[in-house]
Amino acid sequence: MIEAVIPANFREPAYRVRRFQNWIIIGFLYSLFYMTRYNFAANAPTLQQVFGWTKSDLGVFETLLPLVYGLAVVLNGPIADKIGGKKAFLIGSVGVILMNFIFGLIGFAVIEPSVWQDSQLIKPSVLAWGDKKLLLVLLAICWSLNGYFQAFGALSIVKINAQWFHIRERGTFAAIFGILIRFGLILAFSGTPLFAYWFGWQWAFWGPAVLTTIVFILTIFFVKDSPKEAGYEGRDTGDGDDMSNEKVKLKEVLIKVFASPVMWMIGVSSMMIGFVRRSVVDAWYPLYFKEVYGVSTIDTAYQITAWGIAILGILGGFAFGITSDRIYGGRRAPVIVFGFIGMVISLLLFFLSDFFKFGPYFASALIMLLSFFVNGAHGMVGGAASMDFGGRKAAATAAGLIDGFQYLTSALNPFFLSAFIFPLGWQAWQLWPIPFAIIGALVMSRLWNVLPKGRSTH
Repeated sequence: MIEAVIPANFREPAYRVRRFQNWIIIGFLYSLFYMTRYNFAANAPTLQQVFGWTKSDLGVFETLLPLVYGLAVVLNGPIADKIGGKKAFLIGSVGVILMNFIFGLIGFAVIEPSVWQDSQLIKPSVLAWGDKKLLLVLLAICWSLNGYFQAFGALSIVKINAQWFHIRERGTFAAIFGILIRFGLILAFSGTPLFAYWFGWQWAFWGPAVLTTIVFILTIFFVKDSPKEAGYEGRDTGDGDDMSNEKVKLKEVLIKVFASPVMWMIGVSSMMIGFVRRSVVDAWYPLYFKEVYGVSTIDTAYQITAWGIAILGILGGFAFGITSDRIYGGRRAPVIVFGFIGMVISLLLFFLSDFFKFGPYFASALIMLLSFFVNGAHGMVGGAASMDFGGRKAAATAAGLIDGFQYLTSALNPFFLSAFIFPLGWQAWQLWPIPFAIIGALVMSRLWNVLPKGRSTH
């Protein structure tokens, strides 16, 4: 085991308390970004029922938001590095709140929802104005803009926490990062369908907007970009960045990230995680349960799945993060490789569970297991590696490249799924991500001993 050495000034009780205050607020805000992003996927069966949408119609949203998000995180990363994480987070929050509120308002155009029977559209929805195509376009534009503002979330939280966490703590932070993601997904996949059931489907979008507004206000008053702003100076995070001159130069940031072969390899691994994550864990499983097992989003099997995905995802984040810090001395690649291998095994078992007709609860357990490996690997890639190799100056740009790769890849999923995979049935959907997980394992195995500043464990 490689013993992690954390400087004493990072272990001061007062510093840790102030850091906790900082990240608990931005952490909850980041969770709400997930709630205001995945509320669409969580309520896809309901929206399909209301608007009379096909899988291809739903795929428009599953394509556009990741596409816009993926471009935005790459383009806006240098902006966040320049203006600071807090300002970037506040800008993103305003946009997210507005787009979710507007999405619900546009839905009032539906006077009577569509009628379905056995997954077949019997009667289209009745609209107060426009037609089905116009409504789809307006809502898709709204959701695309939501994707743009959502992009500030990952950039901002990584930018802020790169200032506050030492490199030897960042694997564990990635576990915390994973908790934030999974908590947001609980709020989205478990909470928003209940909002829709109790108050009407618009509240699946308005409720998250209200919660985001509350934490937006807390962020204004209680969050600081760096320890220096909070009165704690002289802390070297160990990532090789000289912060004696804290003015960030755009050229320096771009060279550090985009000229790094390591960053591009991590970006490719993020793409492979995206194929798995946005194919199963974070997107289509609510519709899978509805069509394969007749399970709705308020039924027990679905709710167990939503919570289990989160809980196993959190455990995966901690297992991977602590292992990378304490056993591999800050190296992220080994645990990411293990994560990809676990994804392959989970997907094969998921396929076999349906092949032998083991039922919804067995399928639920295997989706939860998949979440363990997906979230563990994603937390290492998005939460730790971007800070390690981007450093404090370029953390947001690094996070943008890594996250952008994942979401741009995810934008391709709906096209391939709708055109080639769904016509073959849901079992083809279960096998679809496996080749990408194998590629991810091979790529990250090339970085097995790599640490920032070219250091090796050998």
